[in-house]
Amino acid sequence: MTRTAATPAATARHGGTPFGVLPTGDTVHRFTLANGDVTMRVLDYGGIVQSLETPDRQGIRKDVVLGFDDLEGYLHRSPYFGALIGRYGNRIATGRFTLDGTTHTLAANNGPHALHGGLTGFDKVRWQVLDATDRSLVLRHVSRDGDEGYPGTLTATVTYTLTADNRWVIDYEATTDRATPVNLTQHTYWNLRGHGAEPVLQHELQLVADAFTPVDATLIPTGVLQPVAGTPFDFRTPQPIGARIDAAHEQLRHGSGYDHNFVLAGPGDAAGVRFAAQVREPATGRTLAMSTTEPGVQFYVGNFLDGRITGKGGAVYARHSGFCLEAQHFPDSPNQPAFPSTILRPGERRTSRTEYAFGVDTQQP
Repeated sequence: MTRTAATPAATARHGGTPFGVLPTGDTVHRFTLANGDVTMRVLDYGGIVQSLETPDRQGIRKDVVLGFDDLEGYLHRSPYFGALIGRYGNRIATGRFTLDGTTHTLAANNGPHALHGGLTGFDKVRWQVLDATDRSLVLRHVSRDGDEGYPGTLTATVTYTLTADNRWVIDYEATTDRATPVNLTQHTYWNLRGHGAEPVLQHELQLVADAFTPVDATLIPTGVLQPVAGTPFDFRTPQPIGARIDAAHEQLRHGSGYDHNFVLAGPGDAAGVRFAAQVREPATGRTLAMSTTEPGVQFYVGNFLDGRITGKGGAVYARHSGFCLEAQHFPDSPNQPAFPSTILRPGERRTSRTEYAFGVDTQQP
């Protein structure tokens, strides 16, 4: 089937409902994906997962992602809640990189560094809706040559699929007409007790990573792969997120807690998808398992939330109100030749897949 960019009328036919109006006058639509157990609502603005409801061991459904009830919150107060991130997820040092002998200067939006695509990243644009059903949503964005300083016109297509077995599958695809770095990811903040519940420090995390990429005081990788063994970064066996988050460790000081890229270990399946992490919330029994084709995952625990953001239903998002597991290539890879390359060239097609599986542990705490 040939898919074309959606007009507002086509968006309505695809089942989206109006969610708000952008300063440009364009209407943002919200789409509902449901399979009977899980219901997720997604905006065509930023590909944002605005809500996601899943049951606990008692069958009680709650919304487990942080966010806002209206578009205004996402336009003015959001630290990337639920959004697609591009053209380059995470940081690029000093907002510069050299590619094929040419130095490119990016928009700096995190001190001297470029973060999550710059001032107007993929989280801050209205994506075209190519197709929508009750189980899937296909979005496309064309980033023009020079956007935020990046070379080449990049076409990104992202498909969200909610499967019958309670997996949210994200398929990414990108092409370009000029060599450019690409690092697409998804930035949902999770709290498996419910988005307005207490901090996530009692959630138990297993992260299949033998190493992580330590950072300097401005959160730029040093280029070293440091073993997690013997450090507070060892989650190879399940550990409460908060058990060691305040330990006297230089890397925890740099990140104000966990805000680091972990180097995934272990083989993948035939499609290259490998198990990366699992989180269990003891009180409710809700579990979240993550698998991906990407080589790394950024684990972040809402360290910079400070209670000044009021979200859905009047919930106040304090420090550690949510955690993120962002499948990715490593931060600052365009400036780190030892890291896996993120450069996409004309004629190539970059694809990746990340899956989040929702479940319930029936064992009482």
